[in-house]
Order: sequence, then C-alpha cells, then structure tokens
Amino acid sequence: MTTYQDLLNQRAALEKQSAELEKALSAARRAERSGIIGQIKSLMAEYDLSVADLGLKYSTSKSKQDRMSPYAGRKVAAKYKNVTTGESWSGRGLQPKWLKKALAEGKRLEDFAV
Repeated sequence: MTTYQDLLNQRAALEKQSAELEKALSAARRAERSGIIGQIKSLMAEYDLSVADLGLKYSTSKSKQDRMSPYAGRKVAAKYKNVTTGESWSGRGLQPKWLKKALAEGKRLEDFAV
C-alpha cells in the first residue's frame, strides 16, 4: 500500500524530472535555433541578400508606430478660434500665445468657442 508520504516523494521526484526536461528542451531549442540562424546567414551571404530584401526589420521588438495609440497623430477639431486672425486651438496642450494674451486683456475663453 502506498502512503501519503510516498506519493509526496514521487511528486517531488517527478517535479525535479520535469524541471530537468524543461532545461534540456530549452538547451535543444537554443542549439537548433543557432543552427538555423547560421543557415539563414549563409544563404543570405551566398545570394547577396539583406534584411531589407526580405521585407523585414532589423529588430523583432515592436516598432514605435505599433506602440503608439491608434489615435496618436490624428488631428483634433478646433474648439477655440480667434475670428479676427483665423488662429485656432483644439483645447489640448498649452494655450497658444494669442489666447493667453486675449485672456489677459479680460476676454473669456467662451468668447472663442467654436
């Protein structure tokens, strides 16, 4: 009859064996990958190919455009406009000089609302 302690010991042995297998798999994957990379470099040299010829980028990390918000760089409609000069402001970022000047002169922000 198998005791609880025997089962715990078997589990510990299996977990150790699993960790060893994971290490072996990782090492085999690295070795295989290294060989494949060598083959690719050799073929690229043989046929005088560059990364650009393959349509790939140098880095596998995400490009700046991939990391940016889908809304980044899009134009935002103006919320405030100076009707005399035609200057406008979307309401984002720092207030433009023309608006600061007008506010300092006593005008209200609502006076420029579009």
